[in-house]
Amino acid sequence: MALIPENQSAEATFILLGFSEYPVIQMPLFLLFLIIYIITVVGNLGMILVIKINPKLHIPMYYFLSHLSFVDFCYSTVVTPKLLENLVVEDRTITFAECVTQFFFQCSLVVTESYMLAVMAYDRFVAVCKPLQYTTVMSHKLCAMFVGASYSWGLVCSITLSYFLLDSTYRGKNVINNFLCEHAAIASVSYSDPYMSHLLLNVLATFNEISTLIVILTSYAFIFITVMKMPSTGGRKKAFSTCASHLTAITVFHGTILFLYCVPNSKNSWLMVKVGSVFYTVVIPMLNPLIYSLRNKDVKETVRKLFCVKLYGDKI
Repeated sequence: MALIPENQSAEATFILLGFSEYPVIQMPLFLLFLIIYIITVVGNLGMILVIKINPKLHIPMYYFLSHLSFVDFCYSTVVTPKLLENLVVEDRTITFAECVTQFFFQCSLVVTESYMLAVMAYDRFVAVCKPLQYTTVMSHKLCAMFVGASYSWGLVCSITLSYFLLDSTYRGKNVINNFLCEHAAIASVSYSDPYMSHLLLNVLATFNEISTLIVILTSYAFIFITVMKMPSTGGRKKAFSTCASHLTAITVFHGTILFLYCVPNSKNSWLMVKVGSVFYTVVIPMLNPLIYSLRNKDVKETVRKLFCVKLYGDKI
């Protein structure tokens, strides 16, 4: 009798434990994450709208920022609704197809955001170190190429890693001790050898982190040198202020990613992993529009005018 291996991956299900071991805080967490998600949606879509309607913001820096806001909105929408659902229902199962789909978009968007932040660092380098050539260097064509490359590489990484997950075999119910479908968690419960899948993940993740940090650190090293050579204190302050928002966003994003890399792989560290995952998947998409809007006069002025038109439009 011939033995034919039966792939039961299509029938496999995953149980996202999330924060189920803390039943007392389920409802407070639901309300907190719901508020964060609403702020994220309003903040990021609002930022895109503000940049589109204000001609003063039709420059490369805000072109990149509008795409960063779009990525943050999509990223939060991929993760947060399922997180909110699992905080109020007893059945926390998710199908194999849904789990891989969530990972696919999550991976694509986080890689895209990482490179988008690197591109924005290069933009700040040109603006501060080569101000007279800024318009020529940061042409619309080059900006579009940078953005397209960021999205494309995110898709390449996501398709590659998802293929290895789909090529593995899964059976029955599988427990994931997190609130989202991460690559390592999915691969670890497969009946196939996860070695190549884990190796590829580590190679791509390390390459992406190192390459983007090299661009960011090099750009800001040149910015720092250029600013320190400026004769006037006012000029230095103005130059640093143009980079402050982006530096804050970079520090929060990469700081969280590096923190998760450094967390030891043990049962005692699962809570830290969940908190870190919440921060970079739920909180950071909310923070970015706040970071950029609160420090920008043009953005605040546009928002103020929008509210005035909305409230007093009929009387003007």
